[in-house]
Amino acid sequence: MSDVSIVGSGPNGLAAAVLLARAGLSVEVHEAADGIGGGARSAALFESGVVHDLCSTGHPMAAASPFFRGFDLAAHGVEWCRPEIAYGHPIDDHRTGLAYADLDRTCERLGPDGGRWRRLMAPLVKHSREVTALMLGDLRHPPRDPRAAALLPQRMLAVGTPLDRLLFRGAEAPALFAGVAAHTMARQPALVPGGAGLMLAHLAHSTGWVLPRGGSQTIADALAADLVGHGGKIHTGSRITDIRQLATSRAVLLDIGPRGLLDLARGLLPPGYRRALERYRYGPASVKVDFLVSDPIPWRETELAKAGIVHIGGTREEVYAAENTVASGSRAAEPFMLVSDPMSVDPSRGKPGKRPVWAYCHVPHGDPFDATETIRRRIERFAPGFSDTILATATRTGPEQELHNANYVGGDVAAGAVNLRQVLARPVPRWNTYRTPLSGVYLCSSATAPGPAVHGMCGLYAAKSVLRREFGIRQLPTGWGDKP
Repeated sequence: MSDVSIVGSGPNGLAAAVLLARAGLSVEVHEAADGIGGGARSAALFESGVVHDLCSTGHPMAAASPFFRGFDLAAHGVEWCRPEIAYGHPIDDHRTGLAYADLDRTCERLGPDGGRWRRLMAPLVKHSREVTALMLGDLRHPPRDPRAAALLPQRMLAVGTPLDRLLFRGAEAPALFAGVAAHTMARQPALVPGGAGLMLAHLAHSTGWVLPRGGSQTIADALAADLVGHGGKIHTGSRITDIRQLATSRAVLLDIGPRGLLDLARGLLPPGYRRALERYRYGPASVKVDFLVSDPIPWRETELAKAGIVHIGGTREEVYAAENTVASGSRAAEPFMLVSDPMSVDPSRGKPGKRPVWAYCHVPHGDPFDATETIRRRIERFAPGFSDTILATATRTGPEQELHNANYVGGDVAAGAVNLRQVLARPVPRWNTYRTPLSGVYLCSSATAPGPAVHGMCGLYAAKSVLRREFGIRQLPTGWGDKP
């Protein structure tokens, strides 16, 4: 019998496990898949020596996360590779937006809009740690530094409402920001995507849009090694089908979404809570395509070869149109896309003549559309000759995303629609959204605050609640503050 059982070995489940094990509790993690990592998995899809990230590849939130600062990934062997250009956005044959790691260089490139970009980003960069703590908060405690809170409202209105059309004059700056906001897979413009866009965009000039050397799997492996080093156990291929299988543990943490909790708990949940979970909504899907290629992507704009991530979506208006079409349940003729050639910053990912390219586009929730040809064509549009470098492809449609990870219901890799209601009450309206009505049972997935991305904060907050409520432990392990 263990003190704590955790279902799911994604970054949040492992984050919770690490904190609880360091607090002296016996912890066991159950993972249905054959390997750990959830959204931070990597694999050699086509041949050994070529590493493909199966979901997330760039990790701006991990580099900035208070949880990972406390954990100290570098001390556990994870090395960040920081691209010279965090993200790029080709618009047409002649115009490309580039967000350099250096804010000054970005502003110089943006010409007349450079001053406007600086006024938008520089204060956030200056107070990046405070802004990050606020944006990755649990929504139950006031900000420790009111300066961060004061910086955001006016900026969110400027970028998250139709007022955004007044912010910039050229095409590159608004396209750059629209591409970042589109990571939320939500209607545009809107306050929540605007806030997420501010968070991600300023991190490009702060802690960076980094990639872990060797692949995203290294993050999960570092957490797992620390857990095992503190006495924890991980069981892969261990599918939990009923919450009562874990009844001997004093606490259970679930790195799963509302749909998964409904399946595990079946008739045990109170009717009101069950109905609240049933009202939880999932967002658009992502179609993921992994390419094995012979050469770097031959971008027409050669500076894009220095970018960790490239957004393909055209102008701000075209990004908005595509995202709003998908959010309404229809396919966009020219869907928004993300592309990464990770060996441009991390040569360890492949070998001569064999390299991975990571790409996905947005489609309606549950859409079985195979977007391989669409993605290939869209990359070719801005990188003539790309098709000639393709050696092999592997595609996961929206429904296949859910088979790959049960939290990605209908292909929604954000584990739930990112809108105002589901940000303020994720997944249900409760003061402590991590705690369920079942005694000792907690949620710790991206379906809880602060939401999606590899940052570990959902697991951190759930684990703090477990320590305090279930074990009476109020002193946290070194690195994560004084009290749960």
